[in-house]
Amino acid sequence: MTGTLHIVATPIGNLKDLTPRARQVLAEVHLIAAEDTRHTSRLLFSIGAKTRLTALHDHNEADAVPAIIEALANGQDVALVSDAGTPLVSDPGYRLVAAAQDLGIRVSPIPGPSALIAALSVAGLATDRFCFEGFLPAKAAARRKTLALLADEPRTLVFYESVHRIADSVGDMAVAFGPERPAFIGRELSKLHEQCVRSTLGELLRDLGSGEIASKGEFVVVVAGRAAADSPASDHSVLIRELAGALPLKQAAAIAARVTGEKRNEIYARMLELRK
Repeated sequence: MTGTLHIVATPIGNLKDLTPRARQVLAEVHLIAAEDTRHTSRLLFSIGAKTRLTALHDHNEADAVPAIIEALANGQDVALVSDAGTPLVSDPGYRLVAAAQDLGIRVSPIPGPSALIAALSVAGLATDRFCFEGFLPAKAAARRKTLALLADEPRTLVFYESVHRIADSVGDMAVAFGPERPAFIGRELSKLHEQCVRSTLGELLRDLGSGEIASKGEFVVVVAGRAAADSPASDHSVLIRELAGALPLKQAAAIAARVTGEKRNEIYARMLELRK
């Protein structure tokens, strides 16, 4: 009989958020695959557990998976943890979970903390439909291109961001989505210096610049989706975006104008913005 791979959510800041079930699993499994063994060692010490650790992170996951699968195949139970929150949500572990599922090994979630869900729960923005974009590209050009493609997204958008890029990213969001778009920043969620601010992108950018929102810690940014009232009566954004990416702009604008009935010069201008 094979072992079970437990996907264990760990605290995103406050150690008291570790669930009793997670505590029990971490203490009883044969092996814990951890994003950072030093970080997880401190968590284990806090609960009095001495479970064996092995590293599984972005740089070694492909090499680490076979040994962990072998342990599971030999009947050992394994827990997968990230540094904070729920594994696989912008954290490593996909290859391991996929390999276990493909081999018929039981994979069991041990739910708990998640910065994504924590931010959504207090953002005061629509949560019935949302999309998680994780970390935006580090380079400005790639980041702006990604945001331009999300400008017409009607669902609430959620991003993770580092302290080093938070101001630049929010500034690019203000350009792509408009400075009046409602948004929320959650900083250091569940930690001692937690800060939750709901405003507009323009005002959040101002607060980051003034230090009202401290440039310290880890950030979750939640942005309202594009409201129906902000869209034209007949929104052909998807068609225009796809044509702009597939054809020379003059040809793409001419085709889009014929199909949509919109003015060719206006479509051409929109396509130029998308290309930028």
